Amino acid sequence: MNGWWPGLMFLVAFLFIFSGYPVALALGGTALIFAFLGHLAGVMEWSLLFAIPERLFGIMSNNVLLAVPFFIFMGAMLEKSKLAEDLLKTMGALFGPLRGGLGISVVVVGALLAAATGVVGASVVAMGMISLPVMLRFGYSKEIACGLITASGTLGQIIPPSVVLVVLADQMGVSVGDLFRGALWPGLALAGLYVVYAALVALVKPHAMPALPKSERELTGVALLLQVMKALVPPLFLILVVLGSIFGGVATPTEAGALGAVGAMFLALVNRRLTRSALRETMDATTRLTSMVMLLLVGSTAFALVFRGLLGDIWIESLLTNLPGGKWGLILIANLVVFVLGFFIDFFEIAFIIVPLLVPAARILGIDLVWFGVMLGLNLQTSFLTPPFGFALFYLRGVTPEEIPTSAIYRGVIPFIAIQLVALILLLLFPHLVHY
Repeated sequence: MNGWWPGLMFLVAFLFIFSGYPVALALGGTALIFAFLGHLAGVMEWSLLFAIPERLFGIMSNNVLLAVPFFIFMGAMLEKSKLAEDLLKTMGALFGPLRGGLGISVVVVGALLAAATGVVGASVVAMGMISLPVMLRFGYSKEIACGLITASGTLGQIIPPSVVLVVLADQMGVSVGDLFRGALWPGLALAGLYVVYAALVALVKPHAMPALPKSERELTGVALLLQVMKALVPPLFLILVVLGSIFGGVATPTEAGALGAVGAMFLALVNRRLTRSALRETMDATTRLTSMVMLLLVGSTAFALVFRGLLGDIWIESLLTNLPGGKWGLILIANLVVFVLGFFIDFFEIAFIIVPLLVPAARILGIDLVWFGVMLGLNLQTSFLTPPFGFALFYLRGVTPEEIPTSAIYRGVIPFIAIQLVALILLLLFPHLVHY
């Protein structure tokens, strides 16, 4: 069968999405429209839609996806209880004496928050509200400050425990623990590249990333050391509980997520910040984001079912497995498609729409799916930064002062998009970076 029906289905779905219609409803609506048209044309049985309830029950009973609200809750609790704020202020004081030290502290905190929360929005908002005013007050370039905050905030996408990695593992049919282990070193390496870039900019353009003056460094010596320990122990404790239990085989990712959620509440309680307001705001944020993910899953499930009913999966599989260059042709096309779509749609939408189409071809061509998942995760991370719809850009725009134009935020992320592409190329050249 040619790709006329499935190709048209894709086109209509993306027209709905780019018109601003909610993605979950666009996918579900497209599925119903093409199920009806396919039935009229005699190319698909209408009764195929009876399989949707069974598939939805399968989604709701999926223990892997249960980890999503746990990790979201953990990150939101750290943000609402202001434990993340303590960490940012302390790291700023620690690195402040160095030229570019504030920028380096933002990257370090971004990596720590990523490993402790896995939620991008919380990291970008927290660092934007706390670090950006300080960086601007002491002469940091607007572009560099905005770029460092948005890029470091997105480390929560690739450094475990990442909500995105949980979703990718589910869509690809691989172990969440394997994907977490595989993504750990590439994620830390990306954070290291950010630090190197910040240090180089501070060296070449010292006026753009000056050191904090002595008058602004209240804590020194033993007092600073004690404050660093106090601020570092909570996130390190959570990292040990969550990642240690997964990597050690003590707990499944879902169980580790539950431990992390309880651990975040315990840390807030110990610091006397487990208030009714913080708990209510955390539960509200968790419910909203989890509901969005689940609704996307419902829409994408209906879309995938009708797409397969129109033999679109066979058409896509044939196209991808017969590309010039074999598996490297598929890898190149997959990266190009994911990167370009990242300019326009959210990473969850890409994971639910595109990834299920790529996985069967990758499996046939003998590609390591864990490595493939880490590569896609690293590529998907750019979707947070690429204008015009990068979510990290919107998160930061919401907490930046009016004197910073949106164009400054856009210009600031360009070097970090380039760094992410360099990291992606390194992963392609050295696949052994993914250990699991």
